[in-house]
Amino acid sequence: MDTQKKHVGQKNKKLRQGYTTGTCAAAAAQGAVVFAFSGNIPKTAHIHTPKGTDLELTLLEAERGYTKEGQVYATCAVKKDSGDDPDVTNGVLVYAKVVLEPEKEEDVCLIGGLGVGTVTKPGLACAVGQPAINPTPRHMIEQQMRQAIEEFDYHGRVTVEISIPEGIEIAKRTYNPRLGIVGGISVLGTSGIVEPMSEQALIDTIKVEMNMQKAAGAEYLLITPGNYGETFLKNTMKLEKLYTVKCSNFLGEALDYAEECGFKGILLVGHIGKLVKVAGGIFNTHSKYGDARLEIMSAHAALQGAQQKTIEALMKCLTTDDAISALDQVQLREKTIKSILEKLDYHIKERTHKSMEIGAVTFSNQYGYLGQTKDAAKLIERL
Repeated sequence: MDTQKKHVGQKNKKLRQGYTTGTCAAAAAQGAVVFAFSGNIPKTAHIHTPKGTDLELTLLEAERGYTKEGQVYATCAVKKDSGDDPDVTNGVLVYAKVVLEPEKEEDVCLIGGLGVGTVTKPGLACAVGQPAINPTPRHMIEQQMRQAIEEFDYHGRVTVEISIPEGIEIAKRTYNPRLGIVGGISVLGTSGIVEPMSEQALIDTIKVEMNMQKAAGAEYLLITPGNYGETFLKNTMKLEKLYTVKCSNFLGEALDYAEECGFKGILLVGHIGKLVKVAGGIFNTHSKYGDARLEIMSAHAALQGAQQKTIEALMKCLTTDDAISALDQVQLREKTIKSILEKLDYHIKERTHKSMEIGAVTFSNQYGYLGQTKDAAKLIERL
């Protein structure tokens, strides 16, 4: 099982990576569909994650039988391992039940079972009424189904149901009910891998990476919170092979240490959902420390002349993408983003005591590039 990659932590403690609920679901689905077709109980499932890591995951609680309609079904489970990340889903069992329906038209049907939430409000990655199985896990699961269909030369429908029985209780400890996800948790994951998130250890890891970049000759550094920022840089801004550090939610600590290291300049590239918090002076962007995204956007919209009806609509939004859509309806997106970026520019310069060149670029997954602070273009050129 290739989950033993380490990250340097506090006092050189080694932190172990884990794997996401999405990876667990895909592995369980692979086991269940192979069992359904072959009749042989598989012991493990091999998963190639979007990050490129290969995992060999143990399959548990395998069962095979027939439905009331006489269709073959099989079930397998995978135990979630979050590595050294303090994740509320660590240790839960993620189940996949596959039903073969050869009498129906060839198709792959993915449904949510016990403990997997259902989306009830628009604005999330999944459509209203659909199970809260995010796009990357959904693709991983469907890929396993299609590979098995081809391997066993099957013609008919395959229905796969993902369930996480403990998810009902776990969901009460998350933001899901507020976001309009009811009945359970979300099946998440963009890379398939859980990075260790012990706070001090992760901050120390960020410092180690900065030290390495400094030692490699970097004078200007690009800092991004995570996978979304990195993908945006590569796909949209065409920025690759740069001195780049991921800072997770610890933007403040990253800027502090960049100043301590004596970097000449920093460019922040981040999703609007992260950087709008910094525009409000919130430098640890984890939701458990505060979530004022919509309040900050509403305040800046009001400064640009938004009426009460628009402010009320903004405050009811679930995501920053929703808020941008609301701003577009009254032609206030450009002015509001510009106002947010001006305040963001102020806070990042104050945090670094105006000791270096610093700028920021922000984007949205739905709307792409949104804007940048006044010094960003110069920093992009230097990078």
